Amino acid sequence: MIQGIGASSGIAIGKSFVLPSWEWEFPEQRVDVADFAREFERVYEGIRTSKHEIEQMKDELREVVGVDETNIFDAHIAILDDPVFMNEIQGIIQRQYKAAEVAVKEAIDHFVTMFDLLDDDYMKERALDIKDVGNRLLKHLLGAPEITLPSDTLPFILIAKELSPSQLAHINPQNVLGIVTLVGSATSHSAIMARALGVPLVVGVEAKLEEPIQTGQTLIIDGSTGALYLEPEQPLIDKYSELQSIQKEARKQLNSIAGHRPVTPDGKMLELAANISSYKELEIALSSGAHGVGLFRTEFLYMDRNRFPREEEQFEVYRSVAERLEGEPLIIRTLDIGGDKQLDYFNMTEEDNPFLGYRAIRISLHRKDLFKTQLRAVLRASFYGQVKLMYPLISSVEEVRAANAVLAEAKRELEAEGIPFDKGLKVGIMIEVPAAVIIADLLAQEVDFFSIGTNDLVQFTLAVDRMNEEISHLYEPFHPAVLRMLKLTAEAAKRNGIKVGVCGELAGDLRALPIWLSLDVDELSMSSHSILQVKERLLSTSQKDSRVLLPQLLECRTSADIHEKLKQFADGVAIGRTASELER
Repeated sequence: MIQGIGASSGIAIGKSFVLPSWEWEFPEQRVDVADFAREFERVYEGIRTSKHEIEQMKDELREVVGVDETNIFDAHIAILDDPVFMNEIQGIIQRQYKAAEVAVKEAIDHFVTMFDLLDDDYMKERALDIKDVGNRLLKHLLGAPEITLPSDTLPFILIAKELSPSQLAHINPQNVLGIVTLVGSATSHSAIMARALGVPLVVGVEAKLEEPIQTGQTLIIDGSTGALYLEPEQPLIDKYSELQSIQKEARKQLNSIAGHRPVTPDGKMLELAANISSYKELEIALSSGAHGVGLFRTEFLYMDRNRFPREEEQFEVYRSVAERLEGEPLIIRTLDIGGDKQLDYFNMTEEDNPFLGYRAIRISLHRKDLFKTQLRAVLRASFYGQVKLMYPLISSVEEVRAANAVLAEAKRELEAEGIPFDKGLKVGIMIEVPAAVIIADLLAQEVDFFSIGTNDLVQFTLAVDRMNEEISHLYEPFHPAVLRMLKLTAEAAKRNGIKVGVCGELAGDLRALPIWLSLDVDELSMSSHSILQVKERLLSTSQKDSRVLLPQLLECRTSADIHEKLKQFADGVAIGRTASELER
């Protein structure tokens, strides 16, 4: 067995196909000064063609994997538009009298080497984006064909040194059983794409291989554990085939409960909603049994364009989602950009620590013109369904009041114009910074509901950037401090008679379910693919037993102790034992 990194779950059993590396051949002759303009134009034309191809890929993939994943390609377009990249190419042509394709290759190598030398795993992953974009541009300059995958063979497990998002965009999941890359990480863009496509992926096996994998070898890969087996014996193939069948049957069983009410055996109703970014994602969520939308990430309406969306554009999207939900709740989060989400057309100054800087509600309150445009669109859509409004990254009562003041202005304008809206529109906030938790009792008196954004709350509470692989092991959602933060927030909401939900990654984590039940949380909002798994566990987990567990968790001094208690509880649920029995 070769141990790699599991980057996209699932089991694949089949023959390997090794993706060949393309060896470019470059002209050696120098170009004359008189030819510079022609070489520049060749580069410009290659960039135009490359951008057009990338846009086409985005359009084709959007319906398959959703908006979040296709925004990966915005980074590729940004590279092609980057003046630094272009200046480097032009400089090589002018200084060294080299042809366009040679200049592009040297520019790529320069930036890739620079990124690889940085002591930052995230930036090293971005080097692959530069290679991907550069190879696309080189393909046009050299007139070379793209390497294509076999389409006339049985389904195969794809093997590659590394795999770019562009290459992944062209794979047919029906032909590709799974993927193994020699290098890479679980946080790469390719891994994100593989998970969205539902293709098992194992990465980072190069150092473990004694000999290169050859096309036609029989493999087993487990994208959950990162295990890779070369030429396995029949008993092992039989074992993993059985596991595959069990997984398929489990998915079938999950689909059968899509229409069930999300209620515990002792009667606690816990609404299971979806996090979405687009109307197309809504359809996937509804088919997975989602009861409404607990988080509509509106920032994706602002991306993939060259200007801010107008009120009418936003209104049409919000209205269509509200109508499709047919009375189920729709929580629309106002613009949440900054940090790792940038807009090409919105010039934001470079910050040393953008996650703690100019972002989310801070931008909205600074650019009230943009904020009011969005609020008017949300208000107008509220006439067509059960729409609620939510402000992100709130850290003070002053911010809530300032935001509500702009909302009041928008309401007055619509009333004066005779445009209908829900005058009782409910307004909530995301609890995602420790300051908001500490004053949650004060904030609860200002709003109608809380939604706990666990991703940022864990990150800020523990001072850990979860995208930094050097310290990602410190990102621990079940840290005792995080558990106390969750308890403080939920109790403040309940004392003040407002509802509390959860919309971060932890909402879809099965281990956390007894925590939410014990805290009497009203709603969990998660990725669509998690809803049925959480519902299945919910149907067999009692709130009474969960409340017995909570004091035990709060007494734990370490995350490991909390994990162990939660595991014991989950095992007890699986075999029908109660938390009370476990305690005894």
